[in-house]
Amino acid sequence: MRTWLYKADTSLSPYVYISPFFILFAVFGLFPLGYTAWVSLHDWSLLSDEHSFVGLGNYSELLADPYFWNALRNTLSILALSTIPQLILALILAHLVNRPLRAKTLWRLGMLLPNVTSVVAVVVIFSQLFGRDFGLINWLLESFGLGRIDWQAGVASSHVAIAAMITWRWTGYNALIFLAAMQAVPKELYESATLDGATAGQQLRKITIPSIRPTIIFVVIVSTIYGLQVFAEPQLFAGGGPNGIIGGPDRQFQTLTLYMYEHGFNRGFEFGYASATAWVMFGLIVLAAAVNYLITRRIRSSR
Repeated sequence: MRTWLYKADTSLSPYVYISPFFILFAVFGLFPLGYTAWVSLHDWSLLSDEHSFVGLGNYSELLADPYFWNALRNTLSILALSTIPQLILALILAHLVNRPLRAKTLWRLGMLLPNVTSVVAVVVIFSQLFGRDFGLINWLLESFGLGRIDWQAGVASSHVAIAAMITWRWTGYNALIFLAAMQAVPKELYESATLDGATAGQQLRKITIPSIRPTIIFVVIVSTIYGLQVFAEPQLFAGGGPNGIIGGPDRQFQTLTLYMYEHGFNRGFEFGYASATAWVMFGLIVLAAAVNYLITRRIRSSR
């Protein structure tokens, strides 16, 4: 009897220990995902008791909507403008902090502060900085003899302003991820490079970046996933209200999440259409993850 109980305990207890995660994931992850897919196949509105089955009708309507393609272009534009400078700055910051410095912990905590700051506070401050009439950015432009820019009115200018918010908020966080990867790079490589006369920039290009390439790919994918779901920055940049939901009066900075929110909560509570938008976004994220897997696999096989 004791032998049977011992065998049962050793074989079943590991599954019992990990079961809470899978139960929670099934309830709060898989079920909402599957239910959203079911809703996306219906003409589902909270204002109606009838939810007729329309198949892929919501998806065909979505792909035929020029506002959807406008939101996708805006999302990709903001993603590119925020991710590329963000990763370059994060690499440089991590490389600098990885060198012998006084008060290393203080510098590392300082890099993390923008990320723990409330996104509402960040957007409010940056909205003031990019203000048309009294913003600090326009004051600096006028100091150099350039004209004022209405940052919210233009497509490119609004994308730059929103990308600046995202870059400021996430650069330090990504720098700490890079720093953690850099700590695993053998110090002997840097010592040998220093003896050979390599500068800090050469060490970054020739030693650091090749050594932490998988981490760079991971950060790129995570930043891409976040960029495809950006919501608070453009919504608050317009000051909230109707303009915030549609991303400006001309939809010049409406992102995919704002587009989904507009149809799901601001225009007839069209949950079927909004769910179809969510699944298209999910497809884009899966595509980004697949690209990450292929690139990582190719890098590992080339070693």
